[in-house]
Order: sequence, then structure tokens, then C-alpha cells
Amino acid sequence: MTTSDLPSRFEGRVALLTGAASGIGRSVALRLAAEGAAVLGVDINAEGLDETAQEVAAAGGTMTARQADITSRDECRATVAACIDTFGRLDVLGNIAGMARAEHMVDVEEAPYRQMMAVNVDGPFFLAQAAIPHLLESSGNIVNIASNAGLMGQAYTVVYCMTKGAIIQLTRALAMEYIKTPLRVNAIAPGGVDTSLARGFQIPADVDFDLMGRYTGLRKMARPDDVAGLFAFVASDEGGNIHGAILSTDSGLTTG
Repeated sequence: MTTSDLPSRFEGRVALLTGAASGIGRSVALRLAAEGAAVLGVDINAEGLDETAQEVAAAGGTMTARQADITSRDECRATVAACIDTFGRLDVLGNIAGMARAEHMVDVEEAPYRQMMAVNVDGPFFLAQAAIPHLLESSGNIVNIASNAGLMGQAYTVVYCMTKGAIIQLTRALAMEYIKTPLRVNAIAPGGVDTSLARGFQIPADVDFDLMGRYTGLRKMARPDDVAGLFAFVASDEGGNIHGAILSTDSGLTTG
């Protein structure tokens, strides 16, 4: 599908997307901008953000880049405020940024544990907290990127599984708290996606691969664009009846 073939479901709307410097975040930024959204792309990686912004501009879209550390509550609030200052509204919050690591549970150090919790859980929580008043005004929505790891136990990724399970429950709990309002809250749970995060994923040398076979999958990895297409549907008016859903896009990994 070319850009000219895409619908214009986000004309006049604004999306704040974290993790926009690469992978799924970049693909979502490109997709929503191609469908007419004005995008505030957020990431700690300034160089990657600039590359995404250049790609968006080359395709005729609009994106403003903001380097930010979403592990800080104050920075999350400032980022939402910057979005409102720049575009005057907020329609879609995409909590996409994340990190993953494999290690033996007993070897997990406190600093990397705290970092993963902060990036994968604290950031989405504090961004949602700051964004919801504006999303209520626009009848907007939140799309969180969870993972199959939040739906199934996985050896050697205990902390990552914990964080993605938290995102699933954040999604469900927020959906219930705001079920009488126009705000929609959903999550997408991908399996393996061919991104730099997945390609750089390190596994301890002494793991038992029999324990990992359950969640390696029998089909090829998804492309970031596969997730971006689902994100665009869920965040658009076409997904208007979807609320509180955890949408798996994992080639059947969590089916049985």
C-alpha cells in the first residue's frame, strides 16, 4: 500500500507518540502522519527522532520532534503541555516506547530493574495521567503497546513480562474508570517484531532453550508496519467500538 492509497482518518487530529525514533514508534508516526495527523514524536534518541521527522516530511506529513526522558513524571507532564502548546489539542496518545532484556531472574541488578520499570510502566502511566484531561475534551483515545509477554509466562524475561502485564492492567483499569466518557483506551500486544530492539536482543549463554521454545513462535516475525496498521485502525473512528481491548498481533503465539 502506497501513501496515496491510505485513507485520511486523522485529518485535523494530533497524536503524541513515544518511541518515535525507531521500530514500531517510527512506523506508527509515519502511518498516522500519512493519514493526516499532526504528530509530536517523542524519544530519548534525538538522532533517531530527526531521521523519523525527515521521513515524515519527505512523505508530505507533519511531525514535531521532542527529545524527552519519559521516566520522569515532570517530563511527561511537560511533553503533554508542549503538545498542546504546539498543536492546540491532543487526540491520540500512543505509549510505544519500551525496552527489553533477557537474564536469569536471580542475576537482575536493581538499576536495570528500575530502568525497565520506569520506561515500560512509569512513562505510560504519567503520560496518560497528563493527557487524559485533553483527550476527554477531544473524545480521543490511548493506545498502549503491550506484548505477548504480558499474556504468558516467559523464562528469562521476568521483569519484561511484569512490565507488559502492568500495561495490560493499566489499559483495562483505565477503560473501566472512563467507560462512561468518550475516552477510549486499548492495547496492542505484538509477538516478535523485526525491529532493532529484537535484533539486538541478547540471551544469556547458559539458558535452557527448551524453556524458550514455547514463545519463539512457528511463523515469521511481524514487520513494524503490521503493528502500525492495526494501531491506525484502533485509534481511528473505525475503531470507535473498541474499548478496553487487548489486541494480539502475534501470528498465533498466544492462541493455544
